[in-house]
Amino acid sequence: MAIHIALALAFVQTLALSGVLWLWAQHVAGARLLIVFLLGVGLWIVGNELPNWAGIGTAPFAMALLATVPITSAAFLHFCAIFTGQRLRPWALRLAYGAACGATALSWWVPPGAFEHFPPFTGVQWVVVPNAAGWTTSLVWATCASAGLLVLARAFWQTRVATGRRQIAAVALSCGWGLMCISGYAFAALRIPQYPWQVLAFPAYPLILVYGILRYRVFMANAWARRALAWAIVLFLGLLAVPLTLLLPVESRWLTSAVVAATCLAWSGPVRRLAERLVYPGGTPTAHDLDTWRGALSTAQSLGELSSIAASLLSQRMGVAVRVVTGPSLSPDPHTPTVHCRKDGAQWQARLHGFEQAPPGQRHLAELFGTVLVQAAGQVENAAAAEQRERERQLQARLAELGSLAATVAHDLRNPLNVIAMATAFSPAEVRKDVQEQIARISRLAEDLLDYAKPWQIEPRAIDLSQQVRQAIRHAPSVELGPGLDGPCPVHADPARLDQVLANLLTNAQAAAGQRRVHVDAEPGEDGLRLHVCDDGPGIPAELRERLFQPFASRSPGGTGLGLAIVARIMAAHGGTAALTERPPWRTCFTLTFPPHRP
Repeated sequence: MAIHIALALAFVQTLALSGVLWLWAQHVAGARLLIVFLLGVGLWIVGNELPNWAGIGTAPFAMALLATVPITSAAFLHFCAIFTGQRLRPWALRLAYGAACGATALSWWVPPGAFEHFPPFTGVQWVVVPNAAGWTTSLVWATCASAGLLVLARAFWQTRVATGRRQIAAVALSCGWGLMCISGYAFAALRIPQYPWQVLAFPAYPLILVYGILRYRVFMANAWARRALAWAIVLFLGLLAVPLTLLLPVESRWLTSAVVAATCLAWSGPVRRLAERLVYPGGTPTAHDLDTWRGALSTAQSLGELSSIAASLLSQRMGVAVRVVTGPSLSPDPHTPTVHCRKDGAQWQARLHGFEQAPPGQRHLAELFGTVLVQAAGQVENAAAAEQRERERQLQARLAELGSLAATVAHDLRNPLNVIAMATAFSPAEVRKDVQEQIARISRLAEDLLDYAKPWQIEPRAIDLSQQVRQAIRHAPSVELGPGLDGPCPVHADPARLDQVLANLLTNAQAAAGQRRVHVDAEPGEDGLRLHVCDDGPGIPAELRERLFQPFASRSPGGTGLGLAIVARIMAAHGGTAALTERPPWRTCFTLTFPPHRP
């Protein structure tokens, strides 16, 4: 009778846990395959117990259910591969599923065994004893299960992340527990006169398997586990108190109940703290923890790197996956605890999200970690600001040197150029034309060099980018305007400098256009308004893309190589960016990003 109760309880658990996994499938890789596996375990339980529940007349249907065990094992192998990220060859999965389906079909064609009464299984009326076909099915099942365990072992060996190793170890240990439990049925198959005590522990198998996975993925699962463990320990202590009531001088049910209740009440506090320590180990931070956190976080070079290091540290310390977000935006995730570090005014602050179900010790640990994270975020921000100031200082110094050199060169070039121009005044027309073109090119290079190098300030104000573009193309009717410029596009910019940017980009686009098609469009983005200037020219050579916005990098033979450098400098002065982007079907597209306009 005890085995029937244990298997019935395990069957209910497989259904309930399958529902839980379905709700949290997005948090577990391969969750749907794990659901298939759990439902397969449920079918195995029903196949073993159906003749005991409904009579021996249901034996053929029960045998058909037991024959699906190899498919369940193949789904387990597939789950292990996806869960651990191990790439199996397609032929290996096809072989596993093919062998499993073949073994199932064989067992449907030839009965894999028979239900018999085995006397050592006290209280169990019918138990299946396999024949040759049954042993074949069992061999396929065992092979797929062993392959799954090998995948877990390989992933455990290769994984260096502590949380990942714990998840893989939890799955492997739960599988070992399950195999130990169902090994009791081998006693009947091998005619060993022994009662299968280990089957009584089978209800713990699906719980260990699912909790071992969800523990590191879903914080709520730990809260439920803490409560369940506390209640189980309290009930166990209550049962232990029942024999002590025999020592009471008066026999009374009310008195016995009062003693048991008092025992449970007295131990509830310590038991709750014990369960908290078992489910959430290491809830009390130490000075060593603080030093380790500060040292590891101090190595971050950016806020993104800081978030990654912080998430790894806190997840490893708490034993559960914790998300750390450093920055203004936070995408909600109710199932994952999150530490959000953001700048509120002039100060950084850390706030906890999703820690409502955590015990006080874990919340205190996360809050203390948040204070260390705030300090590290301030240090990263200060270091980035200092680095930016140093870059700007070096840039201004280089520009000052370049400006002085450019002014000298431009001044020294004008007189020789004038002499050359006058000397060729009476030359043939073709010679005079070539000389004038080269003089114009040298003059343009000198002017661009002076414009790029000289110190200047922008004077931004609120303008309509759409109107500015229409003004810039008034002498270029062939330029196409996209729908994003049909309405107002407010930006904060210097109109004169913006005209210079548009003139440079449009001149380049018209010079490169293959079928003389140039397209300009605007679109809003998360980081501000974007303006696209595209053409259907030959495109940018691969060797030029990396240094396109650097001085003297030009894609046209007659260009000075300073136009795009000036564009990038003007956009940087506005707090925006200039970039080469991909916008099919256009071969070349330059995108200007303006910061969000705040009236």
